[in-house]
This record gives sequence, C-alpha cells and structure tokens, in this order.
Amino acid sequence: MLADRESLLRRLHELRSEHRDLDTVIARLETSLLDQLQLQRLKKRKLKLKDEIAWLESRLVPDIIA
Repeated sequence: MLADRESLLRRLHELRSEHRDLDTVIARLETSLLDQLQLQRLKKRKLKLKDEIAWLESRLVPDIIA
C-alpha cells in the first residue's frame, strides 16, 4: 500500500511538472501566433494533464465517512 502511494505521488509530481512546462511553451507560442494548430494541441494536452492530476489527487485523499 505504501509503495502504491509513493508511485502515485511520484506520478503526480511528474504530471505537475509537465503541466508547468506546458504553461511556459504555450505562453511563448501565444505571443508568436505562428502555429495555432500546435497551440491547440498543447492546450488540450494541458487540460488532459489537469484532469489526470485531479484524479490522482482524489486517489490520494482517503474516503471520509460522514
């Protein structure tokens, strides 16, 4: 169980890092306005990462019985 939690935390860290990196790349592309298709793909990837991050975070929070 502990190893599973550690692997989830490691994956979460990787996804957050990639998400931050995409912020930088997208900001550069938005100022150049050269490749709109690539910009759209990067934004979709960023949204997918955000969803995966949220899913992993929900897996790491224990269920609370009210």
